[in-house]
Amino acid sequence: MGDYPALGLFFLLTVAFPIGAMAAAWLFRPKPKADPLHEKYTTYECGVDTVGKTWIRFKVNYFLYALVFLVFDVETIFLYPWAVKFQALGLFAFIEMIIFIAILLVGLWYAWKEGALEWH
Repeated sequence: MGDYPALGLFFLLTVAFPIGAMAAAWLFRPKPKADPLHEKYTTYECGVDTVGKTWIRFKVNYFLYALVFLVFDVETIFLYPWAVKFQALGLFAFIEMIIFIAILLVGLWYAWKEGALEWH
């Protein structure tokens, strides 16, 4: 029974943090109104005025590259401390890491098969 207050506190923080972030974003956002500073709300891209429509669809492949990079970046984060303590962890941790790498390789194979790594 002694751990439940801490668990409840973490649950409240888990709920309160995103609600507080959304409330702060709503409170401090630029409010649309008849403003003489209309230039303040225009699209700005690298110091050059945009030409044509500014709201265009991007190819989803750019996001897939980012997701694949993120997966392997997280893999590196998990592999480094495991490699540092490899001698102390033993055979069980070695087998777990082999399974972890195998799951990531299956994900890489699937991304490759679906064409997520092809630059069009």
